Amino acid sequence: MTASQPNADGSTEVAHSPRVDGLHGLPETQRRVAIRRLAAVGREMIETMSITDATSARLDEAAAALEAVVESLRREPVGSDYVGHAEVATAGLTLAERQALVEAGDPEAWAQFDHSPLIGLANPMSPPLSMYYEGARVIASATFGAAFEGPPSCVHGGYIAAAFDEVLGAAQSMSGVQGMTANLSVNYRSPTPLMTPLRIEAWLDRIDGRKIFVRGEMYAGDRLTADATGLFIAPDPEVFAALMEVRADMTRARRERGA
Repeated sequence: MTASQPNADGSTEVAHSPRVDGLHGLPETQRRVAIRRLAAVGREMIETMSITDATSARLDEAAAALEAVVESLRREPVGSDYVGHAEVATAGLTLAERQALVEAGDPEAWAQFDHSPLIGLANPMSPPLSMYYEGARVIASATFGAAFEGPPSCVHGGYIAAAFDEVLGAAQSMSGVQGMTANLSVNYRSPTPLMTPLRIEAWLDRIDGRKIFVRGEMYAGDRLTADATGLFIAPDPEVFAALMEVRADMTRARRERGA
């Protein structure tokens, strides 16, 4: 984005994305280190289950061991609240306004991103994608294992689309306002291989009022495997408030079931 193209909040300074800065800036508390370690083990378990040719007896033994772990964790408190000034609690605010809230003393402001199914280090389902900046672009790298297979030896197209949604979502935040996905269009240009480092690039295309248009490309080495366009819309804070209430109800229900 150039200085001649204003952000959604009217400024011309290139903003950063909370998906990148927020996740990288989370303090490494003892619990965060532990939950990320547990998630990493879970990630390895999912990958191993996808390729194992173990005997039925060995599989039954492994299932029994995992059932014991799950039962042990079920006895612990239940809930994964959005804490602090999370993305959903600051819908429609500019990045500068959100950052001011962070600087007011909430180090866990973006903790929900650690549980993302795409970038979260505390989520065993995530590949995970690692994101950083190159100028005004967001760059993501990831290697998808056997658990993500679609066509033989290739990443399932649904996961490719999900990866684009995450990375384009990070890029649209650089408009200065956090939007929600309204439309995502993916072109699959060539097979996207498993077990291969992939690179995704995303950048702002243009802004039209509350509409934020973003583009992206995915590469395996120098080969383009897919490209995408996305439309994100800065939402009405009242819509997010309603979603937050639904999520609070879900959390209460989980806690009651675990009581």
